[in-house]
Amino acid sequence: MRRRLSECSTPDLMLKATGKNQPSRFCLLLSLSVLLWSVFFYFHFVFIGGGTVDEFIKLEPNPSQTQPSKARRPPPESYPFIRALKTVENKSDPCGGRYIYVHDLAPQFNEDMLKECKTLSLWTNMCKFTTNAGLGPPLENVEGVFSNTGWHATNQFAVDVIFSNRMKQYECLTQNSSIAAAIFVPFYAGLDISRYLWGYNISVRDASSLALVDWLVKRPEWKVMGGKDHFLVAGRITWDFRRLSDQDSDWGSKLLFLPAAKNMSMLVVESSPWNANDFAIPYPTYFHPAKDADVFVWQDRMRKLERPWLFSFAGAPRPGNPKSIRGQIIDQCRNSKVCKLLECDFGESKCHSPSSIMQMFQSSLFCLQPQGDSYTRRSAFDSMLAGCIPVFFHPGSAYAQYTWHLPRNYSKYSVFISEDDIHKRKVSIEERLLQISPEQVKIMREEVISLIPRLIYADPRSRLETLKDAFDVAVQSVIDKVTKLREDIIKGREDPNFIEETAWKYALLEEGQYEVGPHVWDPFFSKPKDNGGRAS
Repeated sequence: MRRRLSECSTPDLMLKATGKNQPSRFCLLLSLSVLLWSVFFYFHFVFIGGGTVDEFIKLEPNPSQTQPSKARRPPPESYPFIRALKTVENKSDPCGGRYIYVHDLAPQFNEDMLKECKTLSLWTNMCKFTTNAGLGPPLENVEGVFSNTGWHATNQFAVDVIFSNRMKQYECLTQNSSIAAAIFVPFYAGLDISRYLWGYNISVRDASSLALVDWLVKRPEWKVMGGKDHFLVAGRITWDFRRLSDQDSDWGSKLLFLPAAKNMSMLVVESSPWNANDFAIPYPTYFHPAKDADVFVWQDRMRKLERPWLFSFAGAPRPGNPKSIRGQIIDQCRNSKVCKLLECDFGESKCHSPSSIMQMFQSSLFCLQPQGDSYTRRSAFDSMLAGCIPVFFHPGSAYAQYTWHLPRNYSKYSVFISEDDIHKRKVSIEERLLQISPEQVKIMREEVISLIPRLIYADPRSRLETLKDAFDVAVQSVIDKVTKLREDIIKGREDPNFIEETAWKYALLEEGQYEVGPHVWDPFFSKPKDNGGRAS
């Protein structure tokens, strides 16, 4: 068959007119058949169907057209969020590109929880900590450790309330969601789950999250981007919202594993290195200034302090956790003449006294910050507030967490000592810190002090004049994230090689960088920790 078909090729047919290669009967019949069918289709398409010759020719198969082609993108004006993007072009509008729309949630998702404050924690009466817009009761400056104003006994898990109240003071709120750069969901997710972490089944733990998502996905604001322009705040660590199974014995809720929630951005005090839908923001400290001057006065005071201790540590050992280095850190501190130790494991500890903690940090050059019950500790932010240079032992304690609020170049403001070196007793913390020159210590301390404004939450009942606090930094970072996503959608940009399990690497990329590869910290994040990521 192949041979016979080749005899009917175009060159053979051309030779027939010269009398060479007499055509076979088969070739003649085939040629006439092709001709007749061509005339038939031409007549039917052009004369009956009203087509054109050009359109008829286009029906012929073109090899280049049979290959997959990129779909033509719609014009920018057709996207429902284009109006929000264009607000930045109005140079006379100080809120252009910065508008936030806040969902009006039913009180069951926020305010009703505060009315039932005694139920918010099994171990602590949270009623006093939810006062003063979430700051807690004022701290008296009896020992002269604090400023005279702006200091409160703030609970470390109070960010839900503080952030929502700060949002009420945000200068660019809008009732028009079509011009919003991002959409805020004022759900007190942290307070909600804290009620049910112990002694409740998964149906109770998930109830509010499921009800919230069910309400959100029906809203017209949600449909614009499928929730990718939405964000909410939970003042707890991410592992409280990442239950891995539907067993009652498993920890937390499954909020962050809900399909809809995966589209939103959730701001937590500790994020997951292996997931892309949560972002770490600072734990609240005790300092909540009402005006810029309060911050400047505090910073100047931290610069001038005498610091007699080379390093210090406040914390308790973790004897039941073989991976913990706290026991060795405590031993090294006890055996050093230049270390101040505040032990937290017996009875009424001074670790629960804000005055005692801040006083120790203020008298130290360096403050040791090993992992706590998870990667992170509130203590890290308390120490930096005191102008103390933090010493971290795991990149998940700060560097891969607070990328919005802390410099990428961590050596500018901190010291890193691998916890593996502590485990293997390769490093003397005292000797390592003494290697840093006094001049370099001064430069690093100044960097820490300069970071203070962006690490604290200002008083929600007022507004700083020029300084940007932790709230401002977080909101602008969310806006930048949503804006970039919208621009990428319009331009058809996407990263086909994105791997969510390496999300921590993407967070460390500098502006203009898009690809990740092997990293020096890979061994620290090689696999999820036990207990859903919690360091026990």
